[in-house]
Amino acid sequence: MNAPNPHPSTEGRTPYPVGLLLAGRRVVVVGGGQVAQRRLPALIAAGAMVELVSPSTTPAVQGMADAGELTWHRRGYADGDLEDAWYVLVATDEPAVNEAVSAEAERRRIFCSRSDDAAAATAWTPASGQDGAGTTVAVLTGDPRHSAALRTAVVEALRDGTLSARQYRKRAAGVALVGGGPGDPDLITVRGRRLLADADVVVADRLAPRELLAELPPHVEVVDASKIPYGRFMAQEAINQALIEHAKAGKFVVRLKGGDPYVYGRGGEELLACAEAGIPVTVVPGISSSISVPAAAGIPVTHRGMTHEFTVVSGHVGPDDPRSLVNWEALAGMTGTLVLLMAVDKIGAIAARLVAAGRGADTPVAVVQEGTTAGQRRIDATLGTVAGVVAAEQVRPPAVIVVGEVVHVLDPATRPAQ
Repeated sequence: MNAPNPHPSTEGRTPYPVGLLLAGRRVVVVGGGQVAQRRLPALIAAGAMVELVSPSTTPAVQGMADAGELTWHRRGYADGDLEDAWYVLVATDEPAVNEAVSAEAERRRIFCSRSDDAAAATAWTPASGQDGAGTTVAVLTGDPRHSAALRTAVVEALRDGTLSARQYRKRAAGVALVGGGPGDPDLITVRGRRLLADADVVVADRLAPRELLAELPPHVEVVDASKIPYGRFMAQEAINQALIEHAKAGKFVVRLKGGDPYVYGRGGEELLACAEAGIPVTVVPGISSSISVPAAAGIPVTHRGMTHEFTVVSGHVGPDDPRSLVNWEALAGMTGTLVLLMAVDKIGAIAARLVAAGRGADTPVAVVQEGTTAGQRRIDATLGTVAGVVAAEQVRPPAVIVVGEVVHVLDPATRPAQ
């Protein structure tokens, strides 16, 4: 969609809309801040071979590098970095660096998008979104806010089945705790997506659907509240304070979380902190990874005639840790399904405790890493072998671990003949 251009710095420049097929092609991103954090997920999803050049990054961008989704060169830009690139995104806050990258791209005839100066760029990043049925809507106007508003209107009209866009409405100051679901951006609730579209500030977890950040208008401030396992993190007290301060400044704040806000999401703590400060809070439930990730991997947490209960347990604190509040012996004596979250690092100790307390070592176990996303993989084991299998397969968080007979109930070999 190519709308009239109201932006004076780009007046008279009519862009030619085109979709880039970047799968397997080298793309260079210079800068590792908030702009890169928003743009990288779409490049990764497109299959691009992304190389990031930046001395530092946000925790979320570091998480992408640590997961092998991109190559991070931990240094400043140097002439020659764009060799063999097909596309370049410049996203630093240093004008001289942006000019130098843009100049090299011009010499090499590589299209270059600039976050600081659209008039100096040779490519503009459209405001884009998806309707949930595989259609991508991209809008270019020369004015990022205008583009984002039109994109949102078109996408919502497609999702609602109408052709009339609703008027933008300014929401009252406050906080919305929004469960983003297990990772697939299509699994956020309709209400959660609508609130996100109206946000002035988004405080986002690492496990929140990353692609949703790319749909935000450029004026929306994104606060990175990532908590990388055993790595960088934003303290919970700082998160609480950020919610309160932005809301008191008259902003509508969305706290975007992975899964459900109240299932190991510390949403209750955030609500209490806001309530104490007199900040109104809206809670939007999300699809919890405890049931959705097993389902996506072909595992029902309950099954008629097999199990009448399932138990969700945090494995963040191991069974031998004095801080543990879990009755592991009681869990071992149950016959139902056990779903373990945040347990990759402690699965050896957990499995050993369950077996010692009477759960059979041959009990089926499934480990589902990055469930519902493009990186999803399922690994099968038993309680007796899961520790070794997790180590051998180099399983990394986030992963959901399912223990019980339901693990194989839907396997083709176990289904009755038709």
